[in-house]
Amino acid sequence: MKTPVFAAIMTLALLAPAAAFAGPVETACNRSDRPGANRALCRCIDAVASQTLTRTEQRRAARFFANPDEAQSVRMSRTSDDNAFWTRYRAFGEAAERSCVR
Repeated sequence: MKTPVFAAIMTLALLAPAAAFAGPVETACNRSDRPGANRALCRCIDAVASQTLTRTEQRRAARFFANPDEAQSVRMSRTSDDNAFWTRYRAFGEAAERSCVR
């Protein structure tokens, strides 16, 4: 038996705008001043991020939209953690380019 609270939550979830469920990469992409960025492209990039990066890595990658220098610092870093992340980030970027750029 469904409770009234459950029914209300499900109704809100179905009626809420998609942006309410945007991931960190989509949110950062939509907020960026990048030419060519649009909701459909940002949503696609976020979908690829969800498939290729952990949630923590998605938040880290999202920061690159606002601070590209941080991406450069990670790329140039010599720590094994940063190098491993950068390898996964590059794979994400290549997958997003294949999937989202038409």
